[in-house]
Amino acid sequence: MATVQKRQQIRIDGIVQGVGFRPFVFRLAKSLQLTGSVLNSNTGVLIEVEGSIDDLSKFQSRLRQEMPPLAQIIDFHSSEIAVKNDDRFIIMQSEHKGESSVLISPDMSLCEDCLNELLSPADRRFQYPFLNCTNCGPRFTIIAGIPYDRPKTSMHVFPMCEKCTSEYHDPADRRFHAQPNACPDCGPHLKIYDREKRQVNTENPVKHAITLLRSGRILAIRGLGGFHLVVDAKNEKAVEELRLRKNRAEKPFALMAANTDVVDKYCKITHREREALQQQTRPILLLPARPSSNLPKSIAPKSKYYGFMLPYLPIQHLLLQEDFELLVMTSANFSDEPIVIGNEQAFEQLRTLADYFVIHDREILQRCDDSIAIISAGQQRLLRRARGYVPAPIIIKNETSTPILAVGGELKNTVALSKGKKIMLSQHIGDLDNPEAMNFFKSSIKHLQTLLEIEPQYIACDMHPEYLSTKWAYEQFLIPKIEVQHHHAHMASVMAENDNTRKTIGIILDGTGYGMDHTIWGGEIIIGDLKEVSRFAWFEPVPLPGGNAAIKEPWRMAISYLRHSFGDAMHKLTLPILRDTKPNDLQLLLQMLEKKVNSPLTSSCGRLFDAVSAILDICPKITYEAQAAIELEMSVKTALQRNLAYPVKIDNYSGAVSFVPLIREVVNDKIQNVPNEQIAARFHVTLAEILVSLAINARKEAGISQVGLSGGVFQNFTLFNYLNERLRGEGFHVLTHSKVPPNDGGISLGQIAVANAKLS
Repeated sequence: MATVQKRQQIRIDGIVQGVGFRPFVFRLAKSLQLTGSVLNSNTGVLIEVEGSIDDLSKFQSRLRQEMPPLAQIIDFHSSEIAVKNDDRFIIMQSEHKGESSVLISPDMSLCEDCLNELLSPADRRFQYPFLNCTNCGPRFTIIAGIPYDRPKTSMHVFPMCEKCTSEYHDPADRRFHAQPNACPDCGPHLKIYDREKRQVNTENPVKHAITLLRSGRILAIRGLGGFHLVVDAKNEKAVEELRLRKNRAEKPFALMAANTDVVDKYCKITHREREALQQQTRPILLLPARPSSNLPKSIAPKSKYYGFMLPYLPIQHLLLQEDFELLVMTSANFSDEPIVIGNEQAFEQLRTLADYFVIHDREILQRCDDSIAIISAGQQRLLRRARGYVPAPIIIKNETSTPILAVGGELKNTVALSKGKKIMLSQHIGDLDNPEAMNFFKSSIKHLQTLLEIEPQYIACDMHPEYLSTKWAYEQFLIPKIEVQHHHAHMASVMAENDNTRKTIGIILDGTGYGMDHTIWGGEIIIGDLKEVSRFAWFEPVPLPGGNAAIKEPWRMAISYLRHSFGDAMHKLTLPILRDTKPNDLQLLLQMLEKKVNSPLTSSCGRLFDAVSAILDICPKITYEAQAAIELEMSVKTALQRNLAYPVKIDNYSGAVSFVPLIREVVNDKIQNVPNEQIAARFHVTLAEILVSLAINARKEAGISQVGLSGGVFQNFTLFNYLNERLRGEGFHVLTHSKVPPNDGGISLGQIAVANAKLS
């Protein structure tokens, strides 16, 4: 009896173009002896496939299970259509009609096939620093517009040679329609220059770069999304010289290791962390350092973590293949400025930092930093979302009815644009307080609009009238604005990335955010949903003496909390912070507090951490953002336990939460010479237990058992892990971040979620 033939039409939306999806479908259909066609459409990929019911079922199953590594399916629609009785399966010419919703893949690390070619002397791409295929290589950083075709990338100036053209047009080849396809005969090349812009005469720039690194030189190497400053990680003198030139006193440097076995020498890594290091996104992963590590102290002073990544570019593999097992690989920029991307810009801006420049002639069209992640509570959690993750969208079920642009905050800025159920976040832009960053901010908005082919109908922005992002929003006169309170945006971001719209208790802890009462918030327990929230409890406001100066000089917050907790009796305390502060500085600060001059009130949890860090004499002054809080966390050496909590009475209250009892306990222990590591541990536990009690009180009052944790303080994973576990133990459903950062890098997502809810 003849087998019944059926024909299906399958529409797939997602990251399915430029990732080898059509040739994969072609090979899969042929292996199952199915007939039909596949083509790229304006929404993704359109497949028609014909065969037996059993084979069609296998086709759909294997399509999802075996798809190319860079592919991501967002929507999958299958319907039965009339049988055509065709005799083969073909790849048809692309069809682009109407509005496009095609998604571009992020840049991805070199795949195993390309790595084998790179290291094979018999291969025509042996040691070629720009090889790639449909399974790896540049995407986002080289694209100027859509559709994603070579003429609309920075590869348009490199016509393919005959061999590359043959690969490009062969459906059986993994370079079929690989837009950045190139080889030594037709593609980009490396050159080396000294800081005077004199080209170094060498036939092998990579080998010469290795020689320079061995001699302790600092190299500026142009990579995928910008330049890195690179030195031999085991050369202490070179690392210290890099610190000196970059004016980066203590902030840790990122490291690149040849493989995970090298990482294992210097860090304790779990199987999950090993997997995270090896994934194609290749983030910088924060890992606990081994006490026995013999790396130069200047790599990560005062930190118990190293930030490691594995090579993701051919040149990085070549540098690390035999000659080095470790390199310092840090973004090439001055503090708080965006990463340098252009050759001329590098010569101009980095000549005081680098001895030599390793450049190439493939233009970087989109600046993109390395992403940063950590494994916590069994999940990878992003602290900076950029290379490897952008422009992959966050998908929400509650579609946005109209395109919304969110412009984020002032610090760690990202922007976002919505289209239906897709929210596309920009790469990490950074702090907006310099002209280059603002230019980056504006160009990122334009690029998102280009990729999604839409114009926003609304702009969501922070309520803070002085944020540069908010000011820019109000300069767009023709587009209506929706203001979103900072901490509501934080709560909405953790809800949106978990695709959750239920009422939530938000525990939102950060350094600063403009409150609904026009004061500085930052220690907030809020209740509500995406549309609206109310403030249930908050940290009792204390003065911020000197305003922004107090953020850079934590000793100021220490004095503020001491005065708030002890009054005039603070002068009798035998504390290092009081002993070491200059009498004139102390007197001036106390007068500011007394007269309420330039001392706005703040409920900031970040400033509470600063105060305790300075009271313990751990970090009275900082050289990089959040250093005092980070070093307070680094002081904790043991696992947190409930019995460590200070006996601070927690009433069944809502409203302002006083930390006077906690500060008094911390001070008493310090005066009694209790080791800082014990005090720091007790502080973390006590703070967490107060937050658990507040969540329980909120549950009793509002009948809500879902908690969302967000805000920059939750980059403190000592606090996060303990609090997350305790809340779950108390029966709460806890929403946490993994896809977007808990810091201000995630609030553009939250702004869109809130704006969409208000519009709905």
